[in-house]
Amino acid sequence: MNPADLRIDVDRLVERLEALGEIGAVHGPNGERGCARLALTDADRDGRDLVVGWMHDLGLSVTVDAIGNVVGVRAGSDPTAAPVMIGSHIDTVRTGGRFDGNLGVLGGLEVIETLAQHGVSTEHPVAVAFFTDEEGARFQPDMLGSLVYVGGMALEDALGVRAADDEAQLGDELARIGYAGPMPCPAAGAPHAFVELHIEQGPVLEDEGVTIGVVTGVQGISWTELTITGQSAHAGTTPMRLRKDPAYVAAEITAGVRAIARQMGGTQVATVGRLELVPNLVNVVASRVTMTVDLRNTDEHLLQHAEHRFETMCTRLAADEGVTIERRTLARFEPVEFDERMIDLVDVTATRLGHTTLRMPSGAGHDAQMLARVCPTSMIFVPSVNGLSHNIAEFTELVDLQAGADVLLQVVLELAGPVGGGSP
Repeated sequence: MNPADLRIDVDRLVERLEALGEIGAVHGPNGERGCARLALTDADRDGRDLVVGWMHDLGLSVTVDAIGNVVGVRAGSDPTAAPVMIGSHIDTVRTGGRFDGNLGVLGGLEVIETLAQHGVSTEHPVAVAFFTDEEGARFQPDMLGSLVYVGGMALEDALGVRAADDEAQLGDELARIGYAGPMPCPAAGAPHAFVELHIEQGPVLEDEGVTIGVVTGVQGISWTELTITGQSAHAGTTPMRLRKDPAYVAAEITAGVRAIARQMGGTQVATVGRLELVPNLVNVVASRVTMTVDLRNTDEHLLQHAEHRFETMCTRLAADEGVTIERRTLARFEPVEFDERMIDLVDVTATRLGHTTLRMPSGAGHDAQMLARVCPTSMIFVPSVNGLSHNIAEFTELVDLQAGADVLLQVVLELAGPVGGGSP
């Protein structure tokens, strides 16, 4: 078979997706099947063990680095050539689905198994990687493992990060689950190229009736944690004019960042995702509120403008209500533009395979935006049913899984350079 005619086995891909999804499985009342596998938990360890086992079954050379990133490599004919890397993550949010991240990793294993099955060798090695703590749901910032991998965050700083929801330290948890590896960070050499297959996590492809999203880049992300401190007081005896109410300020900020996003329009979005009150009682004015604000835009100048308006609003509200507001940056990444030649390659390949395409930016953060710092990078999106992700009802149709993984296979073949094989 001509390598250009190779296609992946979608049933085999789905079997792996389902098996991995059972680790940390959560189920909804209407038959939804999601996954809660937070970074460096016991469930994450079990998921890692399963994927590493599959890597060994495929004869890959597997390494683990000091931040827990795992890379499995299929050798190429040129021992000096840098690998073409396929990668993503297998950690999830607490209410996650079975496709986010997992598709990119297991799609990579399917590419390698397809090449092996048909006896196709490549000039460049082909690597499959999964990176630690991409979601940032337990340890911030998000994309932490890939950020350390490319040298964007010092290993020592990353190992010292404490969990958002408990007192666990990242380095301790990494050692506890057995994935504090010996390989150095940052990585010794950059990949020849990096490709990430991912579900869209939004409604655009489905709404437009398009099969393949050709991702042009990733929008900038600004995560801030606010601690608003006021005065706890009795809810019935304290006049409104004498209150120092952090809950009121938090509500104003929630509405205010939404107003900023609406007024700016374009790709600007704003989200308050976490809000915790102390003492959190029905008849007590809160003494403290901790909350997060997530601002994103594809344009760095506009993202800075949104940040400035947000900061100005916080200063005004603190003065008006007599509270204090402490800010802590959890993550800050500028927008990333992918390599134009890689973008074109995804587009041309998908079109050759008969799929409709749409060039689009990613609204979510991905490991690919970190790898873009060190090598040519691209992403392939496939539709998410009803635009759902970070939701146990997250789903992508079988035909779209096939299409995305086939495009991934052919893009990787073009980058790695087939040098022989192909079963009749």
